[in-house]
Formats: sequence, structure tokens, C-alpha cells
Amino acid sequence: MTGALDGRIAIRTMSLSELGTALDWAATEGWNPGLYDAACFQAADPDGFLMLCVDDEPAGSISVVRYSDDFGFLGLYIVRPGWRGRGLGRRLWAAGLDHLAGCTVGLDGVVERQPDYARAGFVTAYRNIRYTGPPCSPAPGDPRIMPVDDALLPAVLAFDRRFSPAGRTTFLRCWLRGEGRSARAFVVDGAVAGYGAVRPCRVGHKVGPLFARDAAVAGALLAELTHGVAGPVVLDLPEPNRAAVRLADSLGFAPSFETARMYRGPRPDLPLSETYGVTTFELG
Repeated sequence: MTGALDGRIAIRTMSLSELGTALDWAATEGWNPGLYDAACFQAADPDGFLMLCVDDEPAGSISVVRYSDDFGFLGLYIVRPGWRGRGLGRRLWAAGLDHLAGCTVGLDGVVERQPDYARAGFVTAYRNIRYTGPPCSPAPGDPRIMPVDDALLPAVLAFDRRFSPAGRTTFLRCWLRGEGRSARAFVVDGAVAGYGAVRPCRVGHKVGPLFARDAAVAGALLAELTHGVAGPVVLDLPEPNRAAVRLADSLGFAPSFETARMYRGPRPDLPLSETYGVTTFELG
């Protein structure tokens, strides 16, 4: 498909099935999304997923989840290979940023697109490194590690609040308790000291988020979450957290991919030293 662009162009909010299509495109790009991500993504912002069509044929996607009046996150920015080089990406980009007008915007940019994002006003904050490795073996029967059930969920949501620039309760209720997922919290004297979630992906499983007060808590949670799952296990972690890097190295994980966390607008002050696993590159 080359040459001049003819036909009617429309950009519309995705349906749930169209969001599934965009995640299929992401899988083709090698991003390895979760098997059941679509419903939880849509829960974060039902209006925040845009599909560009040419004569009703889906040609590109972008996610622009607006978490609050002043913070949003951009991802799933894809133009299908046959439609590239025709300016469609610029149209999607403009429509997406219009949805996030007035917000600080975050994204996790792949290496080859980072110069483009910088020209659009995004500033690199740090690198995220994807580590891939085998499932872990947990210490037997640690009573401090508990399933995130209805009783524990409010405390986990409160713990999570420091790790996001805006509240994301609706998203997390699905992300932690939805289909195919498992979430565990590390509880000391009735207080949450860390929590994490694991989900099945097109290949293996991803852990995210993984937030913990220290490496010992993070390691215990990671082992519990990944014991017995089909590998490989994927963990995306912020490079400035050297304790997280050392933990991944100690478990035999190896770097396999990287992004840059970039922001347009004031950089949020987040506790990277307690961030052992990013929730997801698509939604922050």
C-alpha cells in the first residue's frame, strides 16, 4: 500500500474489541501484551483509546489515558506497516494530545522514537529496562505474603497512591483482581510493605507492578508471584533503582529491552527506590 492517501479518515474512540485489535498489533511489534489486558486498560479511561481508520479500515492506534485533570499517559502508538509514511501518525498524535490537553503527559518511548518525542517537548527522566528470566522458587509458607482479596484491597490501593501521579482505583481493581491475574501483598504488623501482580502474556508472564519498601520484600513477592508460572518471566524496572537491578541480576534475569520514561510537563516525584517493577509500559 503506497502512494497518495485517498479515502475518508476518521479517528474514533475504540470499542473493547478494537482495543483487542490494537493489542494484537502490539504483539506483532514484539511488545508482548497481556492476554486479558483490554478490559483493564479500558477501565482506566473508556475515552482514552483512539483508532484511526481509512474508509473504515483500522490503520492506527494510540492510548491517551487521562487519570486526572492534570495527568495522563500515552502508549499503544502504532500505525500499521502498510499505512506508514502517509502522515497518519501525526494525525493520531495530535488527536491523542488533544485528549490530554492541560495534562502533564508521560510515556515510555522505545529507543528509535525517543528523538521524535523529544522534538514534541518530552524530556527523558530515566530509563526503564526490561529483564527476562526464569520463574522463581519462594521460601515456604511466609505468612506475611497474602492474596489481595476484598478485605486487603483498600490497604493496597492506599499503598499504591504514592507510586502514581494520580489516583487509579478503577484501573487497579481490574488489574489486580481481573481474569487470569494474581496479586499478593507483603503485610507487616497490619500494614502493607509491598505488593505485586502477575499476569499471563502472549509469551510467558509479566510481573507489574512490583512496589516494595526494600529489596527483601520485593524479592519475596517476586518469588511468590512467579512460582509455578509458565516462563519466561518479564520484569520492567527503572534503571535508577540499583537495588532492583541487583535483584534481577541475582535471580538470573537478563536485560532484553529498554524504554525511556519521558514527560511533557512537570516531572512527577515518584518513589523510584521502592519501584521494583513498572505496572505496564502502555499505562505507566
